[in-house]
Amino acid sequence: MDSLLKHMVDMTGHRDHTMLDISVISAVQELAGALQTRVLTIVPAKGTQYVRARAIIADGEAARMEDHPDPSYLGEPIAQFPALEACLREHDSSAESVSADGRHTLWLPIWIGDKALTCLEIVRPTAYSPDTVHVIGGIVSVYRNFQNLLDYSERDSLTGLLNRKTFDDQLAKMLHASASDQDAPLPGQPERRQATEEQKQWLAVVDVDHFKAVNDKFGHLYGDEVLILIANLMTSSFRSQDRVFRFGGEEFVVLLRSSTLENAQKIIDRFRTNVEAHVFPQVGTVTVSVGYVAISPYESPVNILGRADQALYYAKSHGRNQACHYDQLVSGGLLAAAASNDTAEFF
Repeated sequence: MDSLLKHMVDMTGHRDHTMLDISVISAVQELAGALQTRVLTIVPAKGTQYVRARAIIADGEAARMEDHPDPSYLGEPIAQFPALEACLREHDSSAESVSADGRHTLWLPIWIGDKALTCLEIVRPTAYSPDTVHVIGGIVSVYRNFQNLLDYSERDSLTGLLNRKTFDDQLAKMLHASASDQDAPLPGQPERRQATEEQKQWLAVVDVDHFKAVNDKFGHLYGDEVLILIANLMTSSFRSQDRVFRFGGEEFVVLLRSSTLENAQKIIDRFRTNVEAHVFPQVGTVTVSVGYVAISPYESPVNILGRADQALYYAKSHGRNQACHYDQLVSGGLLAAAASNDTAEFF
């Protein structure tokens, strides 16, 4: 009982989704006597669902965040998890399967209304007793309720993406971490080998092209649907360690963590082409323009945003449906370097 209470206190003390994930898998791993516990993200994309791990703890190891090295990786197709697939289809509270080597896997989707975009996966060598399932179910309920509380304060009500207030906090933390230790791991991650100088953090500003025309021609309900679908495409196109925000209207911002310029370009352009290829109901084709810049810990947030915004303006005024890198525009003589201005307002 003391261990359970300790874990409950730890879980409810966090105000951050990453640390909440680490806390819940640590609690479940110990209390269930599990071999491995994961937090899975259910990613809807390409007409199906994919399963992608975002946090993991294994027997004898520390809990950590989990990210795939390939930026184009969506996850494993849901068809590879037939018990979980049936559970999600039937809106059940749990699913269990036994592997050929006798391991028992329990899946517990986190239902928010009629959607489950997060799932706990617990693997242990023996079957789950009713008492164990009862305790784990209680932890999942606390986890779900706390996720709801965090989402209420951090999320945009229309798209479900992180909001502007949360962006300010996340960018400040990223700048602080970069300034104090360029190679510091994210919360819950193990020590990494030293990153090359080419690995940086990035900020991308996204704007929906001709969005006013969509609202004027089809109405605001279809305009809202476009924003929701673009938010879904952002969630599936960017990596689990990246952070995606809605600033309001048709403007979005992405924080890309620890990526080379080449990978950042690939990730951003993959999202742009995913939007271009998507068929939006009634509306048809929609495109986005993107401006992005490397984040420097020695620049103020307003200057970083301003430079990304300059690159976005260039993209929109030179044909739209493209992603422009601020430094490349400046070095190519296509854009004048922005003067520092700590008092400027953007968006």
